[in-house]
Amino acid sequence: MQRSTPVDPTKMGTGRAIAVLTSGGDAQGMNAAVRATVRVGIYTGAKVYFVHEVCTSKHTHIRNKELKGGTVIGSARCQDFRSKEGRAKAACNLVKLGITNLCVIGGDGSLTGANEFRNEWSELLQILLKAGKITAEEAKRSSHLNIVGMVGSIDNDFCGTDMTIGTDSALHRIMEVVDAITTTAQSHQRAFILEVMGRHCGYLALVTALACGADWVFIPEMPPDEGWEDHLCRRLTYQRSIGNRLNVIIVAEGALDRHGKPITCDIIKNLVTKKLSFDTRATILGHVQRGGTPSAFDRILGSRMGVEAVMALLEATPDTPACVVSLSGNMAVRLPLMECVQVTKEVTKAMAEGRFEEAVKLRGKSFENNWNTYKLLAHVTAPDVKSNINIAILNVGAPCAGMNAAVRSAVRIGILQGHNMLAVHDGFDGLAHGTIEPMAWGYVGGWTGKGGSNLGTKRSLPASMIEEISLNIAKFNIHALVIIGGFEAFVGGLELVTAREKFEELCIPLVVIPATVSNNVPGSDFSIGADTALNTITTTCDRIKQSAAGTKRRVFIIETMGGYCGYLATMAGLAAGADAAYIYEDPFGIHDLETNVEHLLEKMKTTVKRGLILRNEKCNANYTTDFLFNLYSEEGKGVFDCRKNVLGHMQQGGTPTPFDRNFGTKMGAKAVLWLTDKLKECYRHGRIFANTPDSACVLGMKKRAMIFQPLFDLKEDTDFEHRIPKTEWWLKLRPILKILAKYKISLDTSETATMEHVIKKRGTV
Repeated sequence: MQRSTPVDPTKMGTGRAIAVLTSGGDAQGMNAAVRATVRVGIYTGAKVYFVHEVCTSKHTHIRNKELKGGTVIGSARCQDFRSKEGRAKAACNLVKLGITNLCVIGGDGSLTGANEFRNEWSELLQILLKAGKITAEEAKRSSHLNIVGMVGSIDNDFCGTDMTIGTDSALHRIMEVVDAITTTAQSHQRAFILEVMGRHCGYLALVTALACGADWVFIPEMPPDEGWEDHLCRRLTYQRSIGNRLNVIIVAEGALDRHGKPITCDIIKNLVTKKLSFDTRATILGHVQRGGTPSAFDRILGSRMGVEAVMALLEATPDTPACVVSLSGNMAVRLPLMECVQVTKEVTKAMAEGRFEEAVKLRGKSFENNWNTYKLLAHVTAPDVKSNINIAILNVGAPCAGMNAAVRSAVRIGILQGHNMLAVHDGFDGLAHGTIEPMAWGYVGGWTGKGGSNLGTKRSLPASMIEEISLNIAKFNIHALVIIGGFEAFVGGLELVTAREKFEELCIPLVVIPATVSNNVPGSDFSIGADTALNTITTTCDRIKQSAAGTKRRVFIIETMGGYCGYLATMAGLAAGADAAYIYEDPFGIHDLETNVEHLLEKMKTTVKRGLILRNEKCNANYTTDFLFNLYSEEGKGVFDCRKNVLGHMQQGGTPTPFDRNFGTKMGAKAVLWLTDKLKECYRHGRIFANTPDSACVLGMKKRAMIFQPLFDLKEDTDFEHRIPKTEWWLKLRPILKILAKYKISLDTSETATMEHVIKKRGTV
């Protein structure tokens, strides 16, 4: 929403005081949220205080906390706060320090308690006045308390937000264990049962099941049907019969049957061992899921939420209800706190009353989409009636983690629709040379967790071999194409559509699924593979910073991939706490470099004697990585020394992150379901004929939803020379990077997030 009058962001907090506290269970990413709240609060001119395990103190230093798990200011479930006397004592502490803005990071219990505290604030002031603990002037000055919440919980059990702070990191811990278990289980032909946390929410279990291709998942929102024991045994037996050496069953800690009885690892283990005589092992993960360093996603999420929380506090009026800042798609939104709490309680009530379908819907669109995708992929028997449709899948461009997950999902959904699925090896070259073969259900078994491209991929574009491609489309009777890849996939798709005028064989529906570490495909805010690359860069930056911590007075200059797209450099800069990130989209000159050097010279006078500079590989043809290294080395003589690191192709490798596995799985499934509907539309006079613009689309994540956009419509928004979209949503996050690095810059506050209503929103998505 546009502001009527511009506001100077550096004066918004003048004369105001903000306290930030973490409460309840800890979660990775809380520190990033605390750091952002403190630094943005100070940037606005406000005084900022920590509440250390329910004790208030002025902030000291918060450097490099974004890379630590847990919460450095401590978290507790305070018993004193449950009594009015305890709350009056807390109110007195706040009044004495002039604090009227409270930022609470915690779960639904903590946020509900904070809201109750706000509601009885006036009453607490009267109690303190009568007791003579505060003066009338102090009471007047602190007449109103603003509260904004950020949800920090690995369970992702708070309705209204797609992801709570800590959830993604917990999934990283879980998938590390699942991947390790997978190797040992395959060696011995074992069935593994894994219990994950989540209290009464099945999100962690559900996404884990999707991300590892589990045979079965038990979640509290949707207990299994009566007779599930026999059904489970049939499915495990079938998996073994088609050659799978491994069975994986995921159990949420709050899983129940239809009668409300707990379903535990031991119950399932005894069942499988007794009925099937399978060698079975059970593992309960426990608190390892809360530990470790936060993922790149959680660091960025915490940072973004921290910024939004400060703005929400400073823009609040006495009539503004307490709100939570949350994530919807890739957008930061504000939601009324008690509406979210109400819906969260409705989920528990729906489960208790056996309204399980409603419970899944109440969890939100993200949870519902995950559940629907899991249900689709859980069926392992193909339909008896075949569609006689052949859908070919190819990977184009550079390889990236998550490509295989998208292929697996597309293949299996296609088979379940009755289609014949064809593998095209080596991109458009393979389509031209006829290296095409059928894929059965087992062909893609175990692909979800594998990095790179099992189909093989090349950067070649189809224009130079369009005739050969059209001949092979006819020869193999291909009715539709799924093209998974980066900018080459987008351009290649366009070339195929353009050639429809000359080659009738190309008049078939096609869909492009963005998959590239560069995240530069028009029509999508995110690409498969970018999250894995981002975590690789962030982890490397963490290690480099640790190295610099030992030597002191050292600045590291790190070059990232991405072509002309600065997504990786910017987001890694946010996640790793970089001092600067140079990218093509944000032009810079010698004066900017001078400012950055001076900033580092000043930083070396503080207790933190290290610096981190990120440079996108094609940000500037003249200001190369070597140039920056030489410049910083020369200007820092006697104060700091420099090292450089070109990360290179390690950013394309590795096993996919939970996000990329899940994202790839959902994209692959959605693409094939869309093609199935499009093929019905295009079936005329006994054959497929698709020549309309909407029969060739990019499937992308835009703001809050996965949508299909015609390739031709996206040409206007594409800079073909530099291989990037003309509009990139993440550029709005760059000022946050600079503010968190303590630069005195101007933050655009002309747009503010409006308060949305989760109850109305739930009915319309």
